[in-house]
Amino acid sequence: MSILIIQLPARQRPSASAPEAAAATPGPQSYAYVLSADGETLSRQGRGELTQMPAADSVVAVLAPTDVSWHRLTLPKAPQARLRAALASLLEDALLDEPEQLHLAVAPQPKVGQPTWVAVCDHTWLTSQLMALEKAQLRVDRVVPGAAPDEPATALFHEAFEAGQGSSESGPEVLMTWASPEGVSTWPLGGSLSRGLLPDPLPPQARFFATPPVASPAERWLGRAVTVQTASEHMLLASRSLWNLLQFELAPRSKGAHALSDQWRHFMSPTWRPVRVGLAALVAVQVLGLNVWAWHQQHTLKSRQAQRVQLLQQAHPQVRVVLDAPVQMQRETDTLRAQAGEPGGNDLESLMALVATAWPREMPSASLRYDGQALSVAPPAGWGPGDIEAFRAQLGAAGAQVDTQADGLLTVRRGPRS
Repeated sequence: MSILIIQLPARQRPSASAPEAAAATPGPQSYAYVLSADGETLSRQGRGELTQMPAADSVVAVLAPTDVSWHRLTLPKAPQARLRAALASLLEDALLDEPEQLHLAVAPQPKVGQPTWVAVCDHTWLTSQLMALEKAQLRVDRVVPGAAPDEPATALFHEAFEAGQGSSESGPEVLMTWASPEGVSTWPLGGSLSRGLLPDPLPPQARFFATPPVASPAERWLGRAVTVQTASEHMLLASRSLWNLLQFELAPRSKGAHALSDQWRHFMSPTWRPVRVGLAALVAVQVLGLNVWAWHQQHTLKSRQAQRVQLLQQAHPQVRVVLDAPVQMQRETDTLRAQAGEPGGNDLESLMALVATAWPREMPSASLRYDGQALSVAPPAGWGPGDIEAFRAQLGAAGAQVDTQADGLLTVRRGPRS
């Protein structure tokens, strides 16, 4: 499933030196994007306006690290409809703006009564970005942070002039984003105190990345080698996060065909790849099992057919060609029985003896007819449906079949052997 990943430009904040410039409405904005056919590898990358974005099955928006603040708290026990208000109440003293002006999102798979992270960003700004994407016919499935608290600790050195953070004649200002289990922080490398913001000593499993334009100054500042990671690679890595900031009032509300489409795209996302692989493996095992079971049943059937043929040829060596072993066995047995003078199951003597076992002695039959295979008798006078059913049940237990003819006669014959 193809995924279009769009980097949302960092929110520009009014500055004391040029508030009018910062607040000015920009023209058509250019967005960095990455297109991946499977969510794992880069298929296409570039920049362009939202109306020029390539088509994809799913759209993921990535926020700049400087646009999200992180707060640790114990998840309160509250219904989903009131959870947002409960979180805002707990975070009121820690927030710089009014809770109504901010958007909140809870970490994936939170547990009530357990510590969890809450991501906070500007609600008006995020809503305007989503509206711009919607206006360009881009339905966003997920909004993920560019960096989130996680293990192991990760440092990303990146330039900032695209985010409106400022630049100089010598090049873009270099920022470092430090993400660890204790939270996420971003600060510029300039100044004498910036190095002291890193933990000392550094965690042994810490990872250090830098975008190509700032890799050299990052290594000089850090005093060790860093792994070069392009902005496109970082966007692709961020899209695999389990976070989704589209919660509460920004949660998607699809109906009808859109809901089915969203569910299908969600199922085909990289997050659900293990489930899809598991289902495919389960189906393959079931198909293989059915084939093995069918082969076993076919083998058993052929074995029984061979046993029938062998039994027929052992009992009647004169039979050379076997077409239907049970029928031929019955025919040869009937021939031997007739030659020995023994009555068969549907002979007159056998059928009359069978009928006599259930026939009332004081009520002789007024009609008797034999056609060579079945014996037809007239029920005694005074027999009702209950008497006929009792007669049929008694002979049925002895292996005979009793049918009622249109003229009222009862036809008795031996049932076929199973």
